Amino acid sequence: MAERGCPLEAVQLPAEVRESLAELELELSEGDITQKGYEKKRAKLLARCVPLIQGVDPSLQVENSILGPAQASAPAPKQPKPRPSNARDERFRSDVHTEAVQAALAKHKERKMPMPSKRRSVLTHASVEAYTPPADLHSAPPDVTTGLMQHQHAYCERPQLASVRGVPRGCRGSVLETAGGVPVNSRVSSKIQQLLNTLKRPKRPPLKEFFVDDFEELLEVQQPDPNQPKPEGSQMAVLRGEPLAESSWPPSLLAALQQWGTTQPKAPCLTALDTAGKAVYTLTYGKLWSRSLKLAYTLLNKLTNKNEPLLKPGDRVALVFPNSDPVMFMVAFYGCLLAELVPVPIEVPLTRKDAGSQQVGFLLGSCGVSLALTTDACQKGLPKAQTGEVVTFKGWPPLTWLVIDGKHLTKPPKDWNPAVQDAGPGTAYIEYKTSKEGSTVGVAVSHASLLAQCQALTQACGYSEAETLTNVLDFKRDAGLWHGVLTSILKRIHVVSIPYALMKANPLSWIQKVCVYKAQAALVKSRDMHWSLLAQRGQRDVSLSSLRLLIVADGANPWSISSCDAFLNVFQARGLRPEVICPCASSPEALTVAIRRPPDLGGPPPRRAVLSMSGLSHGVIRVDAEEKLSVLTVQDVGQVMPGANVCVVKVEGTPHLCKTDEVGEICVDSSATATAYYGLLGITKNVFETVPVTAGGAPVSDRPFTRTGLLGFIGPDDLVFVVGKLDGLMVVGFRRHNADDVVATALAVEPMKFVYRGR
Repeated sequence: MAERGCPLEAVQLPAEVRESLAELELELSEGDITQKGYEKKRAKLLARCVPLIQGVDPSLQVENSILGPAQASAPAPKQPKPRPSNARDERFRSDVHTEAVQAALAKHKERKMPMPSKRRSVLTHASVEAYTPPADLHSAPPDVTTGLMQHQHAYCERPQLASVRGVPRGCRGSVLETAGGVPVNSRVSSKIQQLLNTLKRPKRPPLKEFFVDDFEELLEVQQPDPNQPKPEGSQMAVLRGEPLAESSWPPSLLAALQQWGTTQPKAPCLTALDTAGKAVYTLTYGKLWSRSLKLAYTLLNKLTNKNEPLLKPGDRVALVFPNSDPVMFMVAFYGCLLAELVPVPIEVPLTRKDAGSQQVGFLLGSCGVSLALTTDACQKGLPKAQTGEVVTFKGWPPLTWLVIDGKHLTKPPKDWNPAVQDAGPGTAYIEYKTSKEGSTVGVAVSHASLLAQCQALTQACGYSEAETLTNVLDFKRDAGLWHGVLTSILKRIHVVSIPYALMKANPLSWIQKVCVYKAQAALVKSRDMHWSLLAQRGQRDVSLSSLRLLIVADGANPWSISSCDAFLNVFQARGLRPEVICPCASSPEALTVAIRRPPDLGGPPPRRAVLSMSGLSHGVIRVDAEEKLSVLTVQDVGQVMPGANVCVVKVEGTPHLCKTDEVGEICVDSSATATAYYGLLGITKNVFETVPVTAGGAPVSDRPFTRTGLLGFIGPDDLVFVVGKLDGLMVVGFRRHNADDVVATALAVEPMKFVYRGR
């Protein structure tokens, strides 16, 4: 210690002070504390035994308390030159120590152990007891009391390994464990001991402990239950519908419009109602024909781009009309057909960044739409840019907006007449479809399919001229479009369109209009029947005796049977006959698949099936008792459409024909189905060109079938039953469940008490 202060040979320090000084010296040599911290702590330790002397360094103030009088008067030695704080004490360097460290490093490399990234001893991987250091490795560092009691205290031995800085220091004889769990006999400071204890304590349970219950199950490959029910029936045969009647059908739908527009110009075609239920406008067949001609002439002759026609035959045009304006939509639809353009009806965008309109924008872009038709009132409600023009909606292609109100159109010359051609394979219109993933695709329907669909619906529903149809559905798509805009033209039917806003304000409005107009047919959904039940109390002057056909468009849904039964129970006393209720099944790809016919049209009696939910989950049909809770009661959706062939194929893999007691996907071969997903050839082939095969692999027909996305089976009397949709199919542990079953289960429990309007 002569280099650090006054020699203390004659000073007798207590044992605990010497131990603390030795520990402090080791901390300094290993760099755990700074030089300033070392001097401060050392002075504090020595101050306990040596009185403070004025003018002398605190580290050297030990003379008066320990030395004799003669020694106290001796001159003080020179102050030592301070060492850099980062310089390692050369007293602890030795050739033996260096060789030992190099030997340990060489042995460490042979073991191929990863070097610790923090202050961690290699003793975490190898026990100290198992390590044999070379000779003279345990060297005793100089004592702070050098010269006084040089051999009284021997510093505890400490193995010098590669990561020797990670070894705790101290010499209190305690046995501790490193972070790796290896016991080490060493002295440690309280801070190091606390750090080691913290590191030993796990912060969280091991990851696999979170999955102890399911870990073994995840490793096991689930096997199907050998006792699960399996189909036992014979292979089904293709079901063939009644042939399409050979009557005097017009050559095309436009030809029918021209016929009624010129021969029956004053016959009512469409009546629009406002939100109060009042008739605001009745479009006659003459007005529909003349206004459609005016629009067609404007589209073909008055829209130019650099002296070139903006549109050419076959171009797609977007129809943007609200649900409250069926008149202008009908004029725009037939105006496009007369101009040989392809209408693409879409919903009115609400905001610039509407998420739904982004998918519609993809549809418009894939169809190459550059022109949108709308009304003056609708355009005023669209978001505008600073220039006053309609903004470009997010995801939409650039569009030119054309208002088709009468004052914006040009009257054609008297000698101008569009070419009304026969129905051909060209695309007539594109109907949008939204999948369960949220994507929107366009389903293309040809002119030939359009005419065949109208003919099949006319024959199946028994439509006759000048009948009245009350339409509650959306007139831009699905059954609302097929019945209320297309088929009605074929037989000069008068359609009374009920806006959705009126239904929300007065759910009984459609029944009231049936009474006022003495309608023979009504087109509704099960929700409309349910809402009218809630609002019918106190309405005693309504009568449904004029109805011969009440078409339930969503009759394929499992929950529709409860609405039909409840509606019949209430309104049978008001003239509604049970055979009038006609549920149907449809899809955007196959259009109308099946519809129940009244007995006067040759239809069999209606049936219902009480099926075991357990059997359905395995894809088989098992009849059960109705009083059980684990059953699903479904009603038939009638017979297949005229001129159609229907079969049921397996849901997965090759489209093999199902057995008679097996649930599968319904496929249709008919000239009245859609033709393709516009611009999407890949999925078009999978859906519109399916070839069902027998168990032996032979095709059942030389014509391709169209997948409907409906899951069901063929029951007695060749009636079609639908139990779910492919989009709602959920497979859990080899068992099939359907999203529609959730709704059906909720409605099966006292729907009038627990399920409210709009829920």
